Amino acid sequence: MSASVRLVLVAGFVVGLMLMPGAGMAQEEKAPKPERLLTMAAEYPGVEVSAGENVEMDLIFHNKGRSDETVRVWIEEQPEGWQARLKTYRYTITGVHVPADSDKRVTFKADPPKDVAPGEYTFRVAAQTRDGQFRFSEPIVVKVTGPQEEKASYEDVTLTTTYPVLRGPTDATFEFSVEVNSDLDEDTVFDLFAEGPRGWEINFKPAYESKYISSLQVKANQSRTVSVEVKPSFLARPGEYPIKMRVSAGKAKAELDLMVVLTGTYKLDAGTPSGLLSLETQPGKPANVSIYVKNTGSAVNRNITFLSFKPENWKVEFNPEKIEALEPGEVKQVEVTITPYEDALIGDYSVAVEVRGERASKTLEFRTTVRASAAWGWVGVLIIAGVIGGLTALFRKFGRR
Repeated sequence: MSASVRLVLVAGFVVGLMLMPGAGMAQEEKAPKPERLLTMAAEYPGVEVSAGENVEMDLIFHNKGRSDETVRVWIEEQPEGWQARLKTYRYTITGVHVPADSDKRVTFKADPPKDVAPGEYTFRVAAQTRDGQFRFSEPIVVKVTGPQEEKASYEDVTLTTTYPVLRGPTDATFEFSVEVNSDLDEDTVFDLFAEGPRGWEINFKPAYESKYISSLQVKANQSRTVSVEVKPSFLARPGEYPIKMRVSAGKAKAELDLMVVLTGTYKLDAGTPSGLLSLETQPGKPANVSIYVKNTGSAVNRNITFLSFKPENWKVEFNPEKIEALEPGEVKQVEVTITPYEDALIGDYSVAVEVRGERASKTLEFRTTVRASAAWGWVGVLIIAGVIGGLTALFRKFGRR
């Protein structure tokens, strides 16, 4: 191959590389993300519903910047008689935190008045960052048509449970097993909702699984079981607390009333005012110690009794012998008398006292030291004096020889 031909081929190859995108030249560097860039959009800016039907959709916040944003949100405009709100799966909200390079969804809900007439109704949702750098105003137009067609009704889905009332202490977790029965002719995904007391945690779980869910798919004309897990607030007082569960899929809806009965928590504390759990005594001589008993639970503790675990032939007595009832936070004093056996040897002994209440108990262990009596001390002194006197007499007698 001649040099000229080779030169032509090389030149053609170089030109080809230069024409290829991304080859023979540096690619354009990807533009860096801006420091702040936030947008807001309604999932469905326009919807059409039947008269009496509620409206529910998501508002989506896109944070395309490199900085986290905190946004205040509110309903800026709503038709007369309608009740609109912004909320998460549990709470009505007035603000949302949107981390950098992520999305956040807020649910827009609107309930029409009972006598709503067909027509178009406009809502406007507003949002603004704390510093006012970004401000949004998003319209949502709801077109209400004629009366709702009853293609699906409350009879098409039902909720049943074998145990609608559960009872237990405040610090327990309650779990209801609810069966969702669908008479619809097609597979349906039901949204799950629950309303309970403020500060309580309520979650849904599939049967025999630990993960939390917010919707449940039920096949046509079949049923599925879902668990409703309820954790009361630690501040909840004993009493009855209703829980309302709802499922919905379009026009098919059902409700179920559940009940949690809190008996409170049963806890007892006991000790001495000084915190010391030791005392001294003598064989056959009683020693007294005062202890306090306090109800640290949230339920009344009744029939509080006292037990002792002591060495053989010892006596332990309590005054009073029993506390009929102790209110939450109440403290009572109890006198404990410990009497060692008359022939007890000198040394340290362990005496345990158990305060036993209603589903709660507390054990105290006292170190009891038995010492010799003062009389025995004087006897010892006299014996030693006698021995010394005897030895002195012997020395004098034999010393003269």
